[in-house]
Amino acid sequence: MGGLTLVFVSFVAFMIIALPPVDYAEIYLSEWLSFHPNTPSETLDSMRQAIRDDLGLDKSLYVQYAIFAKNMVTGNFGESSEHNRPIIEVLGDRIMLTVILALSTVMFTWVMAIPIGIYSAVRQRSLGDYTLTFLGFIGLAVPDFMLALVMMYFAFVWFDADIGGLFSREYVNAAWGPSKVWDLIKHLVIPCIILGTSGTAALIRILRANLLDELRRPYVMTARAKGLPELRVILKYPVRVALNPLISTVGYALPFLISGSVIVSVVLSLHTIGPMFLRAIQAQDMILAATIVMMLSFLTVIGTLISDILLVIVDPRIRLQG
Repeated sequence: MGGLTLVFVSFVAFMIIALPPVDYAEIYLSEWLSFHPNTPSETLDSMRQAIRDDLGLDKSLYVQYAIFAKNMVTGNFGESSEHNRPIIEVLGDRIMLTVILALSTVMFTWVMAIPIGIYSAVRQRSLGDYTLTFLGFIGLAVPDFMLALVMMYFAFVWFDADIGGLFSREYVNAAWGPSKVWDLIKHLVIPCIILGTSGTAALIRILRANLLDELRRPYVMTARAKGLPELRVILKYPVRVALNPLISTVGYALPFLISGSVIVSVVLSLHTIGPMFLRAIQAQDMILAATIVMMLSFLTVIGTLISDILLVIVDPRIRLQG
């Protein structure tokens, strides 16, 4: 089923990317004319035809997709039209850094949202609950890129520091080693906070609402009547059941963080696939854009599988009985 999903998504994405009336050849020539405005029309026509023949843009979309799908199955991602290099080289470390950033952000949102959501539900209508609710609404309302701009401004004004990028300047082109890994970890803090703020606020609201509903169930009242410790009463079953909606969001959390962080990645100069995906769409680099969409779809399938496994582990009621 996952394979059919990937095929369907890749086909639809390929066709949507090809919808604009101009192709890569037209965009390349428009950029060429900005530097060489006196180029004869005959030369432009020959250049246009050569580019289309070289990239196969003169073929029908169905033939182009068939070639793309065949290359994907054989492990050959093809070449980028704009960069004129194999796509695997163009993406390079961006794939790994993007996945690391997405997983780190998911971990940050869970670590922050679960204890805050539990406290807000247990201490309903308290000062702490109202304060956290207010902060949660602010987190939902403030766009991620706005938060990134504000943090960059105050970091520069107050600390004379540049918080952009995932590495310090001396480690950008350095070989991987313990010092570069530690530098990456230090630079992940700010992007994780920025990307995870809205997600944390949303998860807090979901967990609080579900936990409040569970705490009013008869089995919770029975456990309290038997004299069980309050912490055990809360954590034993109500929290586990209330976590189900949070776990089910793992399926789309990873691709959403990657595709939804494009503007933040541009603002913070993050070396991820988000800005490259945006540039590929603008340049009509169909093969590169379609490959990135396929990666996002694959992450969705993997995330859904992980969420299903976690749901079975956390909630025994979901397990299939023989």
